[in-house]
Amino acid sequence: MPSGLDPDTGEIHGDCLAADVTVSFGTLKPCLLLPPAAHVAGRLVHVPVGIDEGLPSRPYVRRLTDAGVAARWPVPNHAGHKYTRGVLGVVAGSDAYPGAAVLAVLGAQRAGVGIVRFIGPRQVTDHVLRAVPEAVPGKGRVQAWLLGSGVESDTDQDEAIDQALASGLPCVVDAGALAACVRQRSGGVRAAEADTVLLTPHAGEVSQMLGQLGTPVPRSEVEARPAFYATLLAKQVDATVLLKGPTTLVASPEGWLSSQNDGPSWLATAGTGDVLAGIAGALMAQGVGAMDAGAMAAFVHGRAGARASAGGPIAAGDVAAATPAVIAGLLTSRSSGTDGWMRGHRFSSLG
Repeated sequence: MPSGLDPDTGEIHGDCLAADVTVSFGTLKPCLLLPPAAHVAGRLVHVPVGIDEGLPSRPYVRRLTDAGVAARWPVPNHAGHKYTRGVLGVVAGSDAYPGAAVLAVLGAQRAGVGIVRFIGPRQVTDHVLRAVPEAVPGKGRVQAWLLGSGVESDTDQDEAIDQALASGLPCVVDAGALAACVRQRSGGVRAAEADTVLLTPHAGEVSQMLGQLGTPVPRSEVEARPAFYATLLAKQVDATVLLKGPTTLVASPEGWLSSQNDGPSWLATAGTGDVLAGIAGALMAQGVGAMDAGAMAAFVHGRAGARASAGGPIAAGDVAAATPAVIAGLLTSRSSGTDGWMRGHRFSSLG
């Protein structure tokens, strides 16, 4: 590993070497997959040396590869129909941010969900239906929820979010629904299990939620110790946390981590997080658990960003538009015989 990194946490204390290539023998150290250390590791080369049987059965951190995403992606069978492909309810958007609702619905639709039911203000609904005429407005039976993208100061939306969180159905919780989710789950209202609730904050929102829980932490500290604070938040609210960033982390309350770094820096633009939430919602509506859904969504979102960018600027809608081709490319190379994970084991666990 590059000199100057904490091997287990991925944190950087003081000076460190920025590498072009890092060769790791036997297993990857967690710091090679965890930010901010992962950003100075360069290209990773893993060299097996025959010690796999001596490693812990479950690594501290994992990263999905092409094969892993392809093997897990839900594919409809010939007897399937739109309801068996998943029905996702979306509570999103506001008069101030109607585009967030459009992008969340686009992300879900492009990722292959059977039906999107949209709940939002009339003006926002009109925007959604113009962009995605396949969306179904109004309430109805759903199999999972995507909540909060672009929601701001709307009593009806807030009520719909509270009801969805209390329904026991799988939920992707974004932006304007994060505070409600923290309030409910920290107060003991946990209708859904941790692996069916996926929070999708950025570092600033993690800072806000931890402050809501009585642990004030500045955003800069979250960015310096993302694995620690994503896991802390996951434990405190008993939910799965997807912390967005240049390297996206997915943390479980038990302390397990997934790490994905598949997109270009051009992805850092308004609305791409809404598309990511839509992709994750589509997966959870089709029965994928929160840890896998978060990692798979981050992978496909990153690859779609790279495809849309081709080395140049992109907009969030470009990422949604590129998503079907990315999924198709993965599925054409689908094979068996591998679980498709890169693994990072704690240094101390090697003896």
